[in-house]
Amino acid sequence: MSTYFIVIVVGLLLCIMLYRRYFPLVGIPCKKTGHDKTSTVVVDIRDYNIGMGNHPSDLRIPYAYLKRFIQEIPNRKLHVIANDRLELNLGVRYLVSKGYQVDSYQLSNCSCGNKE
Repeated sequence: MSTYFIVIVVGLLLCIMLYRRYFPLVGIPCKKTGHDKTSTVVVDIRDYNIGMGNHPSDLRIPYAYLKRFIQEIPNRKLHVIANDRLELNLGVRYLVSKGYQVDSYQLSNCSCGNKE
């Protein structure tokens, strides 16, 4: 009986971990640019060694440093720029859990289906 309980708990924890990493948040659109100086702050959560390219950002805080520098992000709508889906899912979930409103996102290697 206790063996089944342990297997169920471990399986449940594994499902939660996989969900957090690989399933995207619904309701957040992909946009090529979310840079509206009046209401949106662009937060780039890519690593420092990845080139900026043509993505203008207000704040450049890699995902690994979000916990340390969370107080530097103003409490306004956010547009998040990430390198890949995994980094995006983890970063957006962390920002939402801290009370920030993520308005849109952009992947550096994806054209977002040419949406604007």
